[in-house]
Amino acid sequence: MHIKKQTFILAAAIAVFPPLWAVAAPYLGIKTGAVALICAGVYAANGNKREDALKITAGFWCGDFWACLALWILKNLKLGENVGLFLSLAVLGFAAVLIASVLDRYIYLPSWLCGWAIGLSLMTPETLSMDKTIPFQIGVAMAVGVWYVGAGVDFFCKLVEKKLHKKENKNGSRI
Repeated sequence: MHIKKQTFILAAAIAVFPPLWAVAAPYLGIKTGAVALICAGVYAANGNKREDALKITAGFWCGDFWACLALWILKNLKLGENVGLFLSLAVLGFAAVLIASVLDRYIYLPSWLCGWAIGLSLMTPETLSMDKTIPFQIGVAMAVGVWYVGAGVDFFCKLVEKKLHKKENKNGSRI
């Protein structure tokens, strides 16, 4: 079994960057640090395209807002739990797709939908009323996932690969 050099470099970066964030997040007041790993996964699934990082982040933030909006609607809509849930999710999902399709240069729809799911998984009307900072904590973790874990790890890996390639060419041997 042979492990490619790029795989080893990626494994080393993943062994360092996300754990550093996991340790730092609580000290920064972020209780939702693991969200960064989900968001980094979406960034990587999009091909590690740094040129899309801003619109991926915007999509996550739209999803975070959409989760807050959905929870507010569910709390205030008096149509019954299942009917209210279905209608609010249907209308907001429909609207998200339309808005993102019109603004596709600025918003990445998969990150919007993923961000919405993250928000709905971590927040309830009760958690929002107890801790009004939770959407902001999620939003920070989302940005950290895209920029630090996603783009940062990718940048680090490419930098190390470039340095090793230069060294190999200079020495005329393979490391």
